[in-house]
Amino acid sequence: MQDIINNLPKLAKDKHNENKKFFAKLKKKPPKNLDYTMQELHDQEFEKTDCLECANCCKTTGPLFTDKDVDRIAKHFRMKTQKFIETYLRIDEENDFVLKSVPCTFLGADNYCSIYDVRPKACREFPHTDRKKFQQISNLTLKNVAICPAAFNIVEDMKKRIK
Repeated sequence: MQDIINNLPKLAKDKHNENKKFFAKLKKKPPKNLDYTMQELHDQEFEKTDCLECANCCKTTGPLFTDKDVDRIAKHFRMKTQKFIETYLRIDEENDFVLKSVPCTFLGADNYCSIYDVRPKACREFPHTDRKKFQQISNLTLKNVAICPAAFNIVEDMKKRIK
């Protein structure tokens, strides 16, 4: 798995222009069954992908924390919201709450998340390949294929399936 993770940024970079063109075409004229196709590709990929073997998303990027996420996780720790923010988060250039540092503070050495049951929405939905109106998040997907081997595989399968 580590070899795949190490090679992923280069693979994604090599495919970037191809993917960008594909997504531009997809945005202009999405197929009627795109959501169904994406759900199918997502499910197929995650039948054979074990995120616990990888956790590259948690090691290399930090999620956005919504106000609801912050409140829920602070409550989980029995902390005041402001104390949770001061301890773990910072405000980024887009005025969003993000982790102070990566890898994620809540990621264990075994790749398990210590706050899995209350994790941020962005973590629950990552890599967003089963999202409705998938064509609307192509910029996000272009970034995620460089981080997540499953997202990379889903996009490659998608290009074969949708001509």
